[in-house]
Amino acid sequence: MLLLRRYGRVCAMIELRTLESDDWPIWRELRQAALAEAPYAFGSTLAQWQGAGDREDRWRARLEVPGAHNVVAVVDGCPAGMASGVPVEHAEDSVELISMWVSPAARGRGVGDCLIREVARWAAERGTKSLRLSVMPDNIRAAALYERHGFTDTGVPGDLLPDGTGREKVMAKSLTDS
Repeated sequence: MLLLRRYGRVCAMIELRTLESDDWPIWRELRQAALAEAPYAFGSTLAQWQGAGDREDRWRARLEVPGAHNVVAVVDGCPAGMASGVPVEHAEDSVELISMWVSPAARGRGVGDCLIREVARWAAERGTKSLRLSVMPDNIRAAALYERHGFTDTGVPGDLLPDGTGREKVMAKSLTDS
């Protein structure tokens, strides 16, 4: 459990929990909230994870990705943020930070910082040399958060955006310098 201090007083309790497949209802709640609140920030849509896509086996499978580290932040007893670290195919020395989101009610309280540090810690313990992520080019607040944690633009074009012309911004940070 982490104690967050601001201006010399306690303002929130942030607990980080690593999730297993049995914790799928927590992941489901946060992921659907993220896709509803910030559809511009993700490659998948809420519609893909509702209706026929909203199945226990699918949520469990998402949490059972081999080698992944799925973590949620709980603030004052309520799930308030999420992130995953997943191995990068064909790059044993790299991990990708995905599914990063913090509830609007918890923003500005250090939750995003805690989630990023946790995924970076986990990746470094695995012997990973770099941590990378993709961010939508117009998601200025997220990019600023990542830059504060040492991520820089790789210049590598990311996935194509739905408009068919733009691309995600790919950022990375070295874990060997930490």
